[in-house]
Amino acid sequence: MLKIDGLTAGYGQATILRDVALTAEAGEITVLMGRNGAGKTTLMKAIMGLVKAEAGRIVLDDTDLAQLPAYKVPGAGVGYVPQGRRLFSELTIAQNIEIGLGAGPKDAKLRRETRDEMLELFPRLGERMSQRAGTLSGGEQQMLATARALCLRPKLLLLDEPTEGLQPSMIEAIRQVMVQMRDKGLAVLLVEQRIDAVLELADRISVIEMGRNAEDFTKAEIAPGEARLRAHLGV
Repeated sequence: MLKIDGLTAGYGQATILRDVALTAEAGEITVLMGRNGAGKTTLMKAIMGLVKAEAGRIVLDDTDLAQLPAYKVPGAGVGYVPQGRRLFSELTIAQNIEIGLGAGPKDAKLRRETRDEMLELFPRLGERMSQRAGTLSGGEQQMLATARALCLRPKLLLLDEPTEGLQPSMIEAIRQVMVQMRDKGLAVLLVEQRIDAVLELADRISVIEMGRNAEDFTKAEIAPGEARLRAHLGV
């Protein structure tokens, strides 16, 4: 379980997040929503140690991620798919996956099993392992970025707007992967702007406004609270 409490963070003299609290349970999809500039991506980066916490705790199971240097956060069990994917575009699919595996389990047999699982989960990638990542479609790049993050065998999977700019068939494919990971017991924390994309997917929704908590919705409250949710997002 991820538990964030009293998180304050930002860039230099600019404080973006103020006293933010959030929980993401194992076996659930938690969706973080808010208008542009609300602080959603900053929160993801703070979890990863890419933005230093000025105050508060970011605890995954028994580990306070806020106390770790960024390079140790993946080893604590966090897989991250950033906005824009950040693939190694000149490298092949196979090479990008190997980079993910290199940061994951050290046992050779488990690494082979993990690689096979990724190609089973994303069969389209298996069909073109020698293709450079930069030549893939947006949806295929998103699949590869997600596969690379899952190579860590994480406890927590962070996805920052993974469906942005994708065609409907690719959006559905990514959604199905999130559901499968949730059903395997991962805690999934998803940043998403589109309400229609999460109404049936989310187990809970947390809304932030201007870097602060605005309102939380449990699964039972999401559908009845849709009007309030849309009001928060201005749609």
